[in-house]
Amino acid sequence: MRIMGLDFGSKTVGVAVSDPLFITAQSVEIIRRKQENKLRQTLARIETLIEEYEVDRIVIGLPKNMNNTEGERVEKTREFADMIYRRTGIEPVMWDERLTTVSADRVMMESGIRREERKEYVDAIAASFILQGYLDSLKLQKEQ
Repeated sequence: MRIMGLDFGSKTVGVAVSDPLFITAQSVEIIRRKQENKLRQTLARIETLIEEYEVDRIVIGLPKNMNNTEGERVEKTREFADMIYRRTGIEPVMWDERLTTVSADRVMMESGIRREERKEYVDAIAASFILQGYLDSLKLQKEQ
C-alpha cells in the first residue's frame, strides 16, 4: 500500500505517491482541466491512480494564508477532499502546504530549469513536498 499526495489548484492537481515503505515521495503527474469547477475527469483520473498505485491513504495540501487564516482556496480544497471521500471511501488527511509551491519553484530554479518550463512541473513537485512533509511527520511519530 502507498500514500498519495495531492496539490489541488484552480486548474491543476499535482499528484505524488509514496514508496511502499512510506519513506520517500515521488511526483507522478499533473492532472489538468480547462475549467475550475469541472472535476469529473480529474476525480476519475485520481481513482485510476489510486488503483494503479494501491493507495490506501490520501494527503491533500491545505493552502492556508501565511498568517494561518483560511481563505477561499481552503474552502474549495475542503470541498474537493469531500468529493474524493465520496468517490473513493478514503478520507483525505489535510496537510498544511504553506510555502510548498515556493519551495518547489526554488528547487527548479536552483536546478537551472527555465521560468517558462517551471510552470509545467511545479504542481507535481509541490505535491511531492506535501507528501514528503507528511511522511516525515509519520517517521517522527514512530520515533517518539
